Amino acid sequence: MHLKQRLSAFVALGNFLNRFLSGQTPDAEEKILFEKLQNKVDDLHLRNPWFTPDAIINALKGIAFLLQKDGLEKWIEAYPILDQPKQIRKVAVIMAGNIPMVGFHDMLCVLLSGHHLVAKLSSDDDQLIPFLTKILIHYEREWEPSIHFENSIVRNADAFIATGSDNSARYFEYYFGAYPSIIRKNRTSVAVIAGNESDEDLYQLGKDIFTYFGMGCRNVSHLLVPESYNMLRLLDAFRAFAYLTEHNKYMNNYDYRKSVALLNLQAHLDGGFLLLFENEQLFSNLATLNYSIYRSDEQLQDYLKQHKDKLQCIIGKDYIPFGRAQQPAVNEYADGLDTMQFLVSLN
Repeated sequence: MHLKQRLSAFVALGNFLNRFLSGQTPDAEEKILFEKLQNKVDDLHLRNPWFTPDAIINALKGIAFLLQKDGLEKWIEAYPILDQPKQIRKVAVIMAGNIPMVGFHDMLCVLLSGHHLVAKLSSDDDQLIPFLTKILIHYEREWEPSIHFENSIVRNADAFIATGSDNSARYFEYYFGAYPSIIRKNRTSVAVIAGNESDEDLYQLGKDIFTYFGMGCRNVSHLLVPESYNMLRLLDAFRAFAYLTEHNKYMNNYDYRKSVALLNLQAHLDGGFLLLFENEQLFSNLATLNYSIYRSDEQLQDYLKQHKDKLQCIIGKDYIPFGRAQQPAVNEYADGLDTMQFLVSLN
């Protein structure tokens, strides 16, 4: 299949998602696909309570954003060899399941590079990506022999892309280390508060924190705030996200962390669904948020430099804009590793 065909199929998928998300009336051919996708949006939270309709819709919007024709064409210009792959490889992608369709970008890279995809899905997210591939095949039948899903760990492949925790990364390295591979570990994101943010900025920061319940590597888990900053401003801005109190599993985490803090006489700020702790640790538990105070730009940069190998995003006025953490461009790679260049090198 030529690169133009591969690209056109993904653009068609993006257009399909945009029509679905905008509520356009489908034609007869697409109506069944619209209905099936809507059923998954409505029902998947019954299997996985973290995959709420809002979470799935937000993920679909992110994918539609990735699949804009102009952006895809500009992206692939950097990889001229894509048009004539010398040899087709079988690439295994072991996908995480912390947020809906988190493995989509890896799938996009593998298929656009001309290789065959063998995907091991997380049991927490084993419905949505296979459905998107059905839509992809609907627009380009030649995709069908190139896409396979496995229920067990994949061993018979030419290269591997695996995403997981630091613990699972050791497992992946043991089994896949002898093959060409990308193995990703735990990452998280921070936000830098300058002190002059507007209320709208802080609301947008809330989206970076609470989207997907804070479970993604692009979610902010630590705040860097200037000395004498009024932390109550943050709690006021975050009240817009009080709908989280209606989610039982999230609030179970909140109640547990609050109980532990009270028993240990641990100082904290309580927003009713979020606990703020002054703590240097980069990672925070679900329903909590760590923050540390910087007294100079040098101290701020030292913290960022110290943790750079664990940072996925830095959010702030001089960094990725507030509210944009969950809208990466198609050329923003997880862990900063150029997935497409890795796949091109297999040729």
